[in-house]
Amino acid sequence: MKKIILSIAILTLSFSVIAQDNNEAAADTASLTILREAVEAHPDSISAHQKFIKAFKHSIPNATFQNEDSVLSLLESQYKNWMQQFPKSAAVPFALGDAYANAESPKAKPYLLKALVIDPKFDKAYFDLWIDAERWGEFKKGQQYIKKASELQPDNPDYAFYFADTYENSDPQKYIALSLDVVKRFPNSERGAQALYWLAFRSSDQKDKIEIYEQLKSKFPPEKFGWSAGAMSNYFDLLLQVNPAKALTLAQFMSHLKMSVDDTKEWGKQAILAKQVDHARKFLEEHKPADAVKILSEVTVSRWSSALEAIKMLKAEAMDADGNTSAAYDSLLVFFAKTPGEKTKEKLLNYGAKLGKNSTQVKSDVLQKRYTNAKPAPPFNLLAYLTNDSVSLSDYRGKIVLLTFWFPGCGPCRGEFPHFQKVLSKFKGKDIVYIGINVSAEQNEYVVPFMKSSGYSFTPLHENGDRQEKSYKVRGEPTNFLIDQEGRIVFSDFMIQDLKAEQMLELMISSMLANNPGQPGRITLN
Repeated sequence: MKKIILSIAILTLSFSVIAQDNNEAAADTASLTILREAVEAHPDSISAHQKFIKAFKHSIPNATFQNEDSVLSLLESQYKNWMQQFPKSAAVPFALGDAYANAESPKAKPYLLKALVIDPKFDKAYFDLWIDAERWGEFKKGQQYIKKASELQPDNPDYAFYFADTYENSDPQKYIALSLDVVKRFPNSERGAQALYWLAFRSSDQKDKIEIYEQLKSKFPPEKFGWSAGAMSNYFDLLLQVNPAKALTLAQFMSHLKMSVDDTKEWGKQAILAKQVDHARKFLEEHKPADAVKILSEVTVSRWSSALEAIKMLKAEAMDADGNTSAAYDSLLVFFAKTPGEKTKEKLLNYGAKLGKNSTQVKSDVLQKRYTNAKPAPPFNLLAYLTNDSVSLSDYRGKIVLLTFWFPGCGPCRGEFPHFQKVLSKFKGKDIVYIGINVSAEQNEYVVPFMKSSGYSFTPLHENGDRQEKSYKVRGEPTNFLIDQEGRIVFSDFMIQDLKAEQMLELMISSMLANNPGQPGRITLN
């Protein structure tokens, strides 16, 4: 993390702000003085501490989230003095620990634990220790922390929701039961809506998904609950595949709610999309494929939509029915080469057969299309956390590399790891390497304990500044790549969050293991 150049004012904790405008600096100093006095008058007030810390951070030139750890470290002397001055106040160590926890800093734990020594019933400290434990990879310990918080405050929906969520991977049935209990006990909370959101998202049963989304829409009206409004987009994508007429009804319902102008416009577009897909399906049923092709040519779907594969196949179906099997084949070939799926694979083989292509020829077409777009992976030479050895991409020549950019504080990154682990367990003993480049040097202290406690098998590497992020054009974490045996990026920008995505990743890896890119004759279709 970038360190801040300390001024004399900061070193002495006088809270003066370096500014050209002396009046402004004096005003800021006076404000901090008042807030500091408020803390000393009411040391047990968490609100007073939070206001003081927030104002202090704002007083530091060029302070950002990236250097927040360094900024907060400037307060340690002050807080150590206060801990001596107010030894019975758990709020004092908690306030600094809480600030560090919000900054995703490894420095949070000792202050939070100290707060619990003073007050073993300090629920907020247990809550912060839970999320901090996740960053250390101490999932069972974190589960105990959030359980304790929920026992101390049983009416807190945040604690109840996150306690239920800790069982997602270890005990799915308990996760479902506890999540439904959150829904039942907190009908007026966003956490109740959030519990249903994730139950629907994580379910692999289409019927269950629809039932949960309907329950969410009914119990947590989307005009009042943000998680419900967000879930309706997922529900729309599902209905677009199975019942476009019902998807249209949903889009029209959403577009008439009191939402932002942008949301209203977006749902208006979704209504048009549903209408187009519904009409196209009816045209196909009425044996009017040309009309279906025409209307579908105007249809576009986000690359992140769960309906993308279904829309691609519907377009291909219309082309084929219109006598243009070659176009249907080519369109699915492009899609399958980048995003393999079992349903697309079956259709592609069918269209290939109509064109007189056997399975080997279809496989060859896929391979050619896939590797036409493959680009050399940018080289790297990075330090390994666990061994302190220098590791280069070239060291893995002849092996497949699953590369992920991550950092310990990244919740979506941690959410992907169980899915990666599940898929890679099916390729045990194969020539595949799993690498994770940590992009947050300020969170280095988390990494080795995270690896040892979590049990995940990837090799963690230090980022070299932000050089690798730039060379791989990473725009956010997690970002994932699959690199082939010859050092080429074959698949990129994919996320693995559910069973369908797991199956896609399995197909990607299977194809790369079976195929020798230099010899197109030795291939399998995956």
